[in-house]
Amino acid sequence: MVERVTFHNEQNGFCVLRLKVKGERELITLIGHAPAVSPGEYASASGNWVTDREHGRQFRAVFVKISPPTTLTGIERYLGSGMVKGIGPVYAGKLVQAFGMAVFDVIEQTPQRLREIPGIGEVRAKKITSGWTDQKIIRSIMVFLHANGVSTSRAVRIFRTYGQDAIKIVSDNPYCLARDIRGIGFLSADTIAQKIGIAKDSPLRAQAGISYALSEASAQGHCGLPYTELVPLAIKLLEIPETVIEMAIAQEISSEVLFPDTVDNQPCVFMASLYFAEQSIAAQIRRLKTSTTTLPTFDADKAIPWVEEKLSIHLADSQKKAIRLSLTSKLLVITGGPGVGKTTLVNSILTIMKAKDVRPLLCAPTGRAAKRLSESTGLEAKTIHRLLEINPLSGQFKRNEDNPLDCDLLVADECSMIDVPLANQLLKAVATSTAMIFVGDVDQLPSVGPGQFLADLIDSGSVPVIRLTEVFRQAASSRIVRSAHQINQGAYPSMPEKGEESDFYFIAADEPEAITQTVVDLVQTRLPKKFGYDAVRDIQVLCPMNRGVTGARGLNQALQAALNPPGEGSIDKFGNKFSLGDKVMQIENNYDRDVFNGDIGLVTGIDQDEDELEVTFDGRMVSYPFGELDELVLCYATTIHKSQGSEYPVVVIPISTQHYMMLKRNLIYTGITRGKKLVVLVGQKRALAMAVKGKQVERRWSKLKERLVIS
Repeated sequence: MVERVTFHNEQNGFCVLRLKVKGERELITLIGHAPAVSPGEYASASGNWVTDREHGRQFRAVFVKISPPTTLTGIERYLGSGMVKGIGPVYAGKLVQAFGMAVFDVIEQTPQRLREIPGIGEVRAKKITSGWTDQKIIRSIMVFLHANGVSTSRAVRIFRTYGQDAIKIVSDNPYCLARDIRGIGFLSADTIAQKIGIAKDSPLRAQAGISYALSEASAQGHCGLPYTELVPLAIKLLEIPETVIEMAIAQEISSEVLFPDTVDNQPCVFMASLYFAEQSIAAQIRRLKTSTTTLPTFDADKAIPWVEEKLSIHLADSQKKAIRLSLTSKLLVITGGPGVGKTTLVNSILTIMKAKDVRPLLCAPTGRAAKRLSESTGLEAKTIHRLLEINPLSGQFKRNEDNPLDCDLLVADECSMIDVPLANQLLKAVATSTAMIFVGDVDQLPSVGPGQFLADLIDSGSVPVIRLTEVFRQAASSRIVRSAHQINQGAYPSMPEKGEESDFYFIAADEPEAITQTVVDLVQTRLPKKFGYDAVRDIQVLCPMNRGVTGARGLNQALQAALNPPGEGSIDKFGNKFSLGDKVMQIENNYDRDVFNGDIGLVTGIDQDEDELEVTFDGRMVSYPFGELDELVLCYATTIHKSQGSEYPVVVIPISTQHYMMLKRNLIYTGITRGKKLVVLVGQKRALAMAVKGKQVERRWSKLKERLVIS
């Protein structure tokens, strides 16, 4: 019996209950999830016994079933808990006294008898019966979801999303869970569908599976896929015949869930959201390009020497040309690698503009990139999500075509990271009279999300482009910068002589285990000892991929064991062990918590009582219920893809022929350019040579370039 509800979170159902259990002399603590629970009710649960260092023995439940009480005392406590609207402790006592054990039957079957109780009129009686009905529906939904293998924490999410219609919606089409519920993908929905009895080759499964195949493709950067690739991919993922797949594609196209189009004359299929996002980007670029600006007129011959004197700099000819263009262009792209003066150029443009009272806004895709832009310009820079004023509850942006950004000039940095959906949202929020400058290194990896917005914008020729190539003297003295440019040009980087001081090194190691051991040794001992760097705060290991001994997952375990080994106070969630002091990364945007994909923080608190973990990001503390720790991963090592837009004092990159699938020139180039003071490559020279000489970029299926050319 539930004696006390110590804690209950209505949003995610997480609860801490104190139970009176037969055969146990003391109350038992149960940790789990329930949509609603009150003292006096009964709980049955399955899970594991654990011994908490602070709180002793507890039962951690995976499934919790709450049932109505069966004793008069329990019934009175339950009704008086406020769980049923219209009944408080006083009326609970009166009802139990009047109807005894039959009180639930009276509420359900003969509600008119409630008015026999003094003080209960028509309004209160209605409130009581509707409150009781709500509770009954919640229970039946939970029983249905449990019976189909859904854990209680996910069942609560489903109930919160669909309410009283949950059973009908899930029975009719369990695949809608993958679309609507965070944390439930196609595979989880598919498991539920199989339990409900939906056939493997049913049209419902095939149609949901096509969207799943395209979402898997979008995770690889594609906005659509050719038929010749989509059909085999769907057959492989779903294990159903080609004819069923083709019929499902046709049905999804006729329902306008998917859209057919061609890319380079090849018939392709697009998900609706990405199809419309590409079209919209082309329309927005056309709108901005063809409208007049409110920027004042500038005399470049006077402005350029003035800004050189004001900032105490000497601009190169290419930078002067870029400034002239920026003072007259409505839209402009500035691209180039490390050390070519992009920051100086942007600073100079902003300084000239501000002298004539131009109102600028600055943004970048990630918090770290925005912070760097802010530090380099002395102006406030925001993430694109914050600039567009995202609503955490709906995920919608407050800034849009009806409520555009209020500025004369918008500067967006690190544009190689901006995917098609985000580029669309940003461009829609730019007022027609606003001028815009896109800044980024087009030779870096394209965005993690679908598309290659910056590359397509440049290649389309639809806007003016300044490509900075001249490496400045100060930057040229850095071997990091020189090596990055050599790699980008397809040349093997020159290495320092033995004993030569450098900011770029290669340490040879052949076997994967030797590479791992060398990386751990460098991070834990050698680099902190020689240069005084903090092993956790200053050094970031960047891997070409996640899998394998020398991948991010394997190295995270090895580095955690060396730097911060898990102990008694650690918790094990979603395949990660988290301990106080661990370095972690947020791996999806969470607008409620105001943390975004790629943000790095430190675990600063673990509360086993409340089932909460605290992470501090840049001085700001954020709480996570244990049930939502699938949003975090360890981050002693991460992938080069995840490091885009970030800079670290020291970068260590393991490089092995094990990673041959990922050994691309732009991957290694991106990894090296993340290091500010020191970059160390560890591994096989053959693997580095493969990357430098290897195929530059994987094809991304997108029609944006074609759409921009037409615009």
